[in-house]
Amino acid sequence: MTQATPFLMFQGGTAEAALSFYAETVPDSRIESIERFGADGPGPEGTILRAVAVIAGQRVMAHDSFITHGFDFTPSWSIFLDCRDRAEFDRLFDLLSSGGAVLMPADDYGWSARFAWVSDRFGISWQLNLERGHG
Repeated sequence: MTQATPFLMFQGGTAEAALSFYAETVPDSRIESIERFGADGPGPEGTILRAVAVIAGQRVMAHDSFITHGFDFTPSWSIFLDCRDRAEFDRLFDLLSSGGAVLMPADDYGWSARFAWVSDRFGISWQLNLERGHG
């Protein structure tokens, strides 16, 4: 079976902190497994060779790159979250944008009751959506 899985490559050894933050913050999220670089490398010992997590029900993989790249995450690739209600929308907006950036402020742009686009402190972009009739 062919399967596509989003793959998040972090720089600076932040993959575990990011996945832990998502597991604590986003409903239906958890870390399923972590494989770490050992003493023989090639990455710094203890950083993530490969991790599997579930973020809002979506399986993702993550890695701490031991190579410094001239590129990083881009806001044009994002995780789209449909929020259960206004309280969840507001909570996620506050937590995910804290230390990051607000790319589109929370507002009614005409396609849903409330929408926002933020980038978190790890560089991952999130679109938060609240359908009409959900608070």
